[in-house]
Amino acid sequence: MSIFHNIYSWLEDAAYVWRQEIKQVFRDEGVLIFCVIVPLVYPLLYSWIYNNEVIHEVPVVVVDQSHSQESRQLIRMLDASPDVHVLSYAADLDDAQSLVSRQVAKGIYFIPEDFALRLNRMEQGVLGVYCDMALMLTYKAIYQTAVAVTQKMGAEIQVKLSGNYTAREDLITTQPLAFEDVPVFNPQGGYGTSILPAVLMLILQQTLVLGIGLAAGTARESNRYGDLVPINKCYGGIGRIISGKTACYVMIYAVMGAFLTIVVPRIFHFIQLAHWQDLLLMMIPYVFACIFFGLTVSCLVRYRENVMLLVVFVSLPLLFLTGISWPQSAIPGYWQGISWLFPSTFGVRAYVRMNTMGGTLADVSSEVRFLWIQMAAYLGAACLVYGHQLRISRRHAQERLDYLRKKREVRLALKKRK
Repeated sequence: MSIFHNIYSWLEDAAYVWRQEIKQVFRDEGVLIFCVIVPLVYPLLYSWIYNNEVIHEVPVVVVDQSHSQESRQLIRMLDASPDVHVLSYAADLDDAQSLVSRQVAKGIYFIPEDFALRLNRMEQGVLGVYCDMALMLTYKAIYQTAVAVTQKMGAEIQVKLSGNYTAREDLITTQPLAFEDVPVFNPQGGYGTSILPAVLMLILQQTLVLGIGLAAGTARESNRYGDLVPINKCYGGIGRIISGKTACYVMIYAVMGAFLTIVVPRIFHFIQLAHWQDLLLMMIPYVFACIFFGLTVSCLVRYRENVMLLVVFVSLPLLFLTGISWPQSAIPGYWQGISWLFPSTFGVRAYVRMNTMGGTLADVSSEVRFLWIQMAAYLGAACLVYGHQLRISRRHAQERLDYLRKKREVRLALKKRK
C-alpha cells in the first residue's frame, strides 16, 4: 500500500505543478504571446513574405556612354528579362549612384564608351555591374541577368561570324558541350525553400525558452525572496516539479510542433519529403531537449526582461551556426563546438535533411543521437539547478519560520512582564 500511496502522492504533486504552470501560461500575457501566439503567427508571416521564392523586376539604372546600336540592343535584352527592369538612364556613375543611395534603384549597368568599338574590332567588350549588396536577392537577380544576357549576346555574335550553313552548326558553335542545370533540393532557387525550414525549427526552440524564462521571471518577481520555486509548490521532490512543468510544455508544443513542421509547409507548398513516422521520432527528442534546455536557462533569469534580451541576441547567430544559411565547413571549430550546446543546431540539420532533401531517420541518426544526449544532459542540469533552487526555497522558509517563532516568543515574554 505504501508504494501505491507514494506513486499517487507523486502523481498528485506533479499534477498540481502542471495545473499551476498551465494557469501561468494562459494568465500571463507575455508567456501566452510567446508560447501560443508567436508560434502560430510568425511562421505564417515569414512564409507569406517569402512565398514568391524569388523577386522579379528589380529596378536598375543604366549608364550608356557608348550610344551605339550594340549598347541599345544590350539594354533592350536586359529590360526584357523577367528579373530586371530598366528604371531610368543616367549621364554618369555619380548620378546613378545617387539613385541607388536613395534606394530608387537597386543596381547599375555601366556600358563604357568603347563598348561597340571593341566588339567591332573582334575584342572583348565589358559590361560593368554595380549592385546594392544590402539584399542578396536583388544582387542575385541583377548579376545573374547580366551574365545570362551577355552570354546570349555573345553567342549571337559568334553565330554571325562563324559562317555556318545549318542551325546544328550554329548550336555546336555556341554550345560545343551540352549541359543541363538541375537545382537539387531547391528547384525554385528561392530563399523560402532553403532558409524557412530552419527558421521554423529555430522558432520552436526560441519561443519555448522565452515562455519558460518569462514564467520563471514572473515567479521570482512575485516572490518576496526571489525564489524560482516557492515552497508551497515544492511538495518534496525535484522530479515532481520537473515532470509537472515538462508535461505542461509538451502538451502545448506537441500541437505547435505539428503546426510548424507539417501544417505551415503544406499551406505554402514548401518541399515535404519526410515520412511522418521519421519526423515524429526526430521531433520527440528535439522538443524534450528544448524544454529541458529552457528549464535550465530559466534559472539564470532574474527578471522577465532578461530572457527576451538573451533570446533576441542569440537568435541570428544560432541560425548561422546551424550550417543552413552559412556553410558548415566554413564555421571555425570552436564556434561549431559552441553550437553543439543548443538543440536547434541538430534539430535544424535533421529536419532540413529529412524534409527538404528526402533523407530517412537512418540518414540523420547522428543528429538524432545528439538530440537524445542533449535531452539527457539538460534533464540532469535542470534537476541540479532546480534542486539548488529547492534548497534555497526551503532555507528561506525555515528562516521565515524561525523569525515568526522568535517574534511570537518576544510577544509572549512582553505579555508575561506586563
